[in-house]
Amino acid sequence: QVQLVESGGGLVQPGGSLRLSCAASGSIFSIYQMGWFRQAPGKEREFVAIILSGGPTNYADSVKGRFTISRDNTKNTIYLQMNSLKPEDTAVYYCKMDVRPSVKLTSYPYWGQGTQVTVSS
Repeated sequence: QVQLVESGGGLVQPGGSLRLSCAASGSIFSIYQMGWFRQAPGKEREFVAIILSGGPTNYADSVKGRFTISRDNTKNTIYLQMNSLKPEDTAVYYCKMDVRPSVKLTSYPYWGQGTQVTVSS
């Protein structure tokens, strides 16, 4: 089994910064794409950022230039550096990884439990 554990959420003032982390553990042969999604109250979960195994990244238009996604393959961990935070960034943030548990299995999507980010003065 594979577990994703997130950390780094909290309360921050507008214009502030936070760094989220998501570490994968368990049966892991390889990890392909890794990403972050978020869900605000009363809204559907939406894409935030993604990073592929080779390093290319992609971002939602709403966070381009403010958020940076990165990964540490040696630790099976991804990060989301969030700068210039706005009240509309308030949401529960979820990490998602496509993990191949063993050489005999295909990859499966796994989700973290979510971490709350609140941007408010």
